[in-house]
Amino acid sequence: MPVSHIEHFLVAADNIDATRDWYARVLGMQSGPHPDFGFPVHWMYVNDVDVVHIGPSAKQADDIQKKYLGRTSQDSGTGTGAVDHIAFRATGLRAMLEHLRREKVAFSQRRANGQALFQVFLYDPNGIKIELNYAAEEAEGIAPELMASDLIAQR
Repeated sequence: MPVSHIEHFLVAADNIDATRDWYARVLGMQSGPHPDFGFPVHWMYVNDVDVVHIGPSAKQADDIQKKYLGRTSQDSGTGTGAVDHIAFRATGLRAMLEHLRREKVAFSQRRANGQALFQVFLYDPNGIKIELNYAAEEAEGIAPELMASDLIAQR
């Protein structure tokens, strides 16, 4: 039975409302309907698809959440843990760069050798790295801060 696609990512957050607000404000996702699990959650949608689920971190989880989900995220440490980042295909590179600057969201810009994608990396309020991938045509005239070829040449 082959896997067909990724359904969603669950972000474990100490403050699920602030995390919901960040995904809406910064990435333009909409909070939408979700089942009643007996513990608080937010489901964030892109168009009609729920792609990011937000639930309480292990520090905030109650007994219902722990029993329903089994092992919860660790309550020590920060960052993305074993998953390094979540990537989204996006459009409107220039508008997004202006938006991130207005919102004072730190980001970096990258481009891999021979890859048509222009990449923008940023972090959500929980330390999860977010990658936004844009078509090369959108990046004309925009120089990335770093290209993989620069690093390879330094070897």
